[in-house]
Amino acid sequence: MELRLLASFVAVAEELHFGRAAARLHLAQPSLSQQIQRLERSVGVQLVERSSHQVNLTPAGEVLRDLARNILSQTEEARSTVREVALGRAGTLRIGYNFAAGQRILPSALARMNAILPNVTINMIEQRTGPQLAALSSGALDVGLVYGRPAATEFHSRPLLQVPLVAVVGRGHSWARRSSTSFAELASQSCILFERQQCPAMYDAIHHAAERSGIKLNIEHQLDDPNATAIMVSVKPMVGFASSVRAGAAPTVGHSQTVTVALHDPVPTVELCVVWRADDTRPIVRSFLGCIESARPLDSAIKLESRLVQ
Repeated sequence: MELRLLASFVAVAEELHFGRAAARLHLAQPSLSQQIQRLERSVGVQLVERSSHQVNLTPAGEVLRDLARNILSQTEEARSTVREVALGRAGTLRIGYNFAAGQRILPSALARMNAILPNVTINMIEQRTGPQLAALSSGALDVGLVYGRPAATEFHSRPLLQVPLVAVVGRGHSWARRSSTSFAELASQSCILFERQQCPAMYDAIHHAAERSGIKLNIEHQLDDPNATAIMVSVKPMVGFASSVRAGAAPTVGHSQTVTVALHDPVPTVELCVVWRADDTRPIVRSFLGCIESARPLDSAIKLESRLVQ
């Protein structure tokens, strides 16, 4: 059945008058009559009873009237949704983020996104940089908020924020009462780190700081979960590493037995960046990037991180 014929039939069914229905559709009455006859031939039953004085629907016509209204309504809704998606005003955006982005970037950006594009559905997952980049490459994510600018040409990126790194120790550690320490003093400590593929930028920032200090880190354990690292340093005299943003957040029950110590000479830092696929030119992605830029949730964060560096 053609949608055009259904629209003509609904007009006749609602007006119960061919003249008024034809005027409503901006058609000549003979043309409208031919369309109804075509529809009746298509479904194989009579839909309209005509006489010189009145027009009535057959029982089959009454059923088709309701079905046709639903079909036309759904068709228009589908057209509207497709147009909105094509313009970036609807659809689903899958965002990966790390802890710092969840604290400093996403709240303002998503508030802006919801204000101007309320029909966009946001799906989010917190992950380290490595898993986010893998998900972006496979198409499982649309946008990532990660540490460091990826070298691969398949990605585009934009820097957002410089984040210092700090040491994390248990309350029984000899550094627990310190507010800061030079990076060189890590030479005498057992450390917990993670595999480089999990977060290359943070891993490299820590090792570059060690090189500048003229020391070699004693990596005793590798743990990829920041929460597991916090638990480990709370029970063993070891040093872990975290972003200053994570360190400045309210402690959870698992982290209540840890303290953070600022590092200096040098201060290891990582760059928080937004990343997306170079071949992804969809309006919905551009809209979100614009929300990050226009919301500008970064000024207060930059001042806070700057104080932690000093």
